[in-house]
Amino acid sequence: MKHALVTGGSGGIGAAVCRRLAADGMRVYVHANRNRAAADTVVADIRRAGGSAEPLVFDVTDTQGVAEVLLPMVEEQPIQVLVNNAGVHDDAVLPGMSITQWQRVVDVSVNGFFNVTQPLMLPMIRSRWGRIVNLSSIASLTGNAGQVNYAAAKGAINSATKSLAREVASRGITVNAVAPGIIETAMSKEAFDPQDIAQMVPMKRAGSADEVADLIGFLSSPSAAYITGQVISINGGMI
Repeated sequence: MKHALVTGGSGGIGAAVCRRLAADGMRVYVHANRNRAAADTVVADIRRAGGSAEPLVFDVTDTQGVAEVLLPMVEEQPIQVLVNNAGVHDDAVLPGMSITQWQRVVDVSVNGFFNVTQPLMLPMIRSRWGRIVNLSSIASLTGNAGQVNYAAAKGAINSATKSLAREVASRGITVNAVAPGIIETAMSKEAFDPQDIAQMVPMKRAGSADEVADLIGFLSSPSAAYITGQVISINGGMI
């Protein structure tokens, strides 16, 4: 049984990814930072469906704290599927953006990617099989007013994805990014009404978390062995 870690696994897209990977037969570590109760709920759902899951709590921006949790875990059993899903929004136009807003968004997405991925790499490389999927955003491809920090952070993730893919391709490890457009989550319901979505999305609807999870599930499977270094957008035709 392969072990998978989904950061931000207690959120809308993250929970759907956890359920999909568990349904595919993986033991899934459902990560949360502050909301342990939400992670426990996802774990309970997976177990009721006959899957294998455990909650995992740490702050992705805490380099030492992440290492203290992950390094002992992979001493005997590598994590071979990693979904870097943790991320935050803190929107403002750049002239009015505070340094705290900039740093927080970049810290979670970019430094969080490094802090989680780096300790897992050598065990994954030694196993000669792995799948890394990084959650990006359509904002990294098109830009979005009021999200200079978020677009910059996700653009960095796209570049890191392509570079890491080249480093580990010969070891049976693929690295890809998934860039969702408007996906139906609690956050998107607050930001967009149905009329906005109908104007912005050619398919006239938001995507679902399960549709994103299905794409990530495929990229995490043996069937996607020749797909690496790609940024794949799932956006209903917005671009």
